[in-house]
Amino acid sequence: MDSKNHHKKSNKPKQETRFVVSEETELMKFLLENLTHKNRNNIKSLLRDRQIYVDGKITTQFNHLLKPEQIVEVIWERIPVERQYRGISIIFEDQHLIVIDKHSGTLSIATDTEKKQTAYSMLSEHVKLQNPDNKIFVVHRLDRETSGLMMFAKNENVQKLLQETWQETISERTYLAIIEGELDPPQGTYTSYLRESKALKMHSSQIPGSGEKAITHFKTLKSSAQFSLVKVNLETGKKNQIRVHLQDIGHPIIGDKKYGSEINPIGRLGLHAWVLSFKHPITERDLHFETNIPAKFSRLI
Repeated sequence: MDSKNHHKKSNKPKQETRFVVSEETELMKFLLENLTHKNRNNIKSLLRDRQIYVDGKITTQFNHLLKPEQIVEVIWERIPVERQYRGISIIFEDQHLIVIDKHSGTLSIATDTEKKQTAYSMLSEHVKLQNPDNKIFVVHRLDRETSGLMMFAKNENVQKLLQETWQETISERTYLAIIEGELDPPQGTYTSYLRESKALKMHSSQIPGSGEKAITHFKTLKSSAQFSLVKVNLETGKKNQIRVHLQDIGHPIIGDKKYGSEINPIGRLGLHAWVLSFKHPITERDLHFETNIPAKFSRLI
């Protein structure tokens, strides 16, 4: 056996490889030229597994355009696709935006009483690990007790693009709700006008002009003796819209004391942001994310 194999240092794997870009080129071409021991599929895997950094930022696009003097790093240790924090899981990230699965009980953004354990603060910390100058920007929110998919922007331009073109950009935003009783008919659409009171509670009215128009589509997926699992699609995204509309039609979401429910068999609000599909504001790729149905929901129905 070669005596070098007994030397501690030689057994330690090389953790990263750094290159300086000398001319404008696409990332895939650059990596194929510089990582001569890797083929196209190997490099696609490195990109997919978020192991390629350009100027300190994870880059997953094979056709990302490199400029002279930029630094390309290959991190040889694979980073798990899901980064778990206490209260959120990161399920997608590129240089423009982050998609997370927010757990029930986690605030989207800070309040007067809670500043640290929020999705915003955790992601802020996360992006600063890549570069201390990095920031995070709020695009939309989920109520504290609602779990599921949320998106944040990594710069102001992307935030603005998403907020200004929200209706056209989002192709699907589907929620799952566990409601009291059964919908009759099992599917339908409900429209009302919502306004917020001084006590920060949303009120619903059938009088046009008495608030902002809100439209919600419902469809029953499964029912038991007491409860139903309902798929909910939003045509408009008003504050507490799903919760108010389900109360209006006499089937409040379980655990939703604020909007008419008196039972809480799963110890949380029965609402989950299940599917999020949208066109990427920069790359124009169609992205589709779907989370698992919360175990507490499945067990109850």
